[in-house]
Amino acid sequence: MKRRILFEKGAEALLFACALVSILTVVFITVFLFQRGLPLFAKTSMAAFLFGTNWEPTAATPHYGILSFILGSVYVTGLSLVFAVPVGLSVGIYLAELADKQASRGIRAAVEILAGIPSVIYGLFGIAIISSVTRTLFGGSGYSLLSASIVLAIMTLPTIINVTEVSLRAVPRELKEGSLALGATHWQTIVRVLVPAARSGIIAGVVLGMGRAIGETMAVLMVGGNAPIMPSGLTGKVRTLTMNIITDMSYAKGDHLTSLFATGIVLFVFILALNLTVQLALKRSISGTEGSAGA
Repeated sequence: MKRRILFEKGAEALLFACALVSILTVVFITVFLFQRGLPLFAKTSMAAFLFGTNWEPTAATPHYGILSFILGSVYVTGLSLVFAVPVGLSVGIYLAELADKQASRGIRAAVEILAGIPSVIYGLFGIAIISSVTRTLFGGSGYSLLSASIVLAIMTLPTIINVTEVSLRAVPRELKEGSLALGATHWQTIVRVLVPAARSGIIAGVVLGMGRAIGETMAVLMVGGNAPIMPSGLTGKVRTLTMNIITDMSYAKGDHLTSLFATGIVLFVFILALNLTVQLALKRSISGTEGSAGA
């Protein structure tokens, strides 16, 4: 009996230590990032850094303006979600409610392969196919915001598809059976009952896909053009926050290196704010649903 109690306490302590390691890792990364990036603002104002449009870190008079990179990240991520969310949601619904066993087996295999492909392979595919298609259809060099968004949309599809399917399958069967018993068609049940009931999970999948898109570097670097200029349209070249860090990190030093860590702080804060906003929205949505159900 004592041995069992000691074993349980040891297992509990081990699990707590693992959880503590994850928390400490986040804390250490946060402290390190802010410690290396904040000294920049002693020489450059935060307004000039965030809203400046000139990135000239090696000039005689350096300029560290990252507004073009912020807008590039927002545009590329937003456009990729415009492409990926409708397709991912549709495929997730099809797998959860409409596909037979053979079709679902084949589609899931394809989705798993998409999820396991390295980002550099997506970049090569973007250079060989997507850039050529966008150049033929829309003009320009083909290395553009549009090409980067399409590549990111393909990369985020597996996350959105898998989470959507799991969320729909987690909806209690009683809701579906009750809707069908009241005379609703299968499609009406999907659109008006199942999807609204699973919206918290679907939103979580979209957020995960957004995190994948905004944090991606290699594939976007290969097809986005990597020009430190303001985005000029769908066919214009673009540089994101992650692209800027990876491009300059190999030769940066001094204030230039510090500015790259400050860029990382901006990316970190942006993702943190996004996650907090979505969590608050989900809580309000759930509380509102429970309140209406109670009424």
